[in-house]
Amino acid sequence: MAGVNKVILLGNLGRDPEVRHLENGRAVANFSIATSETYKNKAGERVTNTEWHNVVLWTPLAEIAERFLKKGNQVYIEGKLTSRSYEDKEGITKYITEVVGREMTLVGPKPDSIETGSAPMATPSAAPVATPTVETSEEIDDLPF
Repeated sequence: MAGVNKVILLGNLGRDPEVRHLENGRAVANFSIATSETYKNKAGERVTNTEWHNVVLWTPLAEIAERFLKKGNQVYIEGKLTSRSYEDKEGITKYITEVVGREMTLVGPKPDSIETGSAPMATPSAAPVATPTVETSEEIDDLPF
């Protein structure tokens, strides 16, 4: 049986995306997203726990991120979790876990740098809202009791 590797994040950028353009023309963007949860501890105090996630986007999402994302923006990312290793400047092997984004939706107010009707941008779409059905007394006519 095949596994599932899917990550969904909705959070705020901790820094502007760092975008590199590779020799083959592809772009790669790296940034971090903060997600927070708030709860009450046993003493009744509100506690906020913030988790930081490293995100990697490839062309064309990297180019959209470079153009529209700034520190503090809220963004929705869907992707997969990956791990890799690299050597730092001292030659020590480091390990890192990242979310490789496959889909991105900008959330919140429209950035000032976007003009109406200009460049294509991933925008939040209105999700269909399920409306509950209410049965009337005429529909509940055949009750067994």
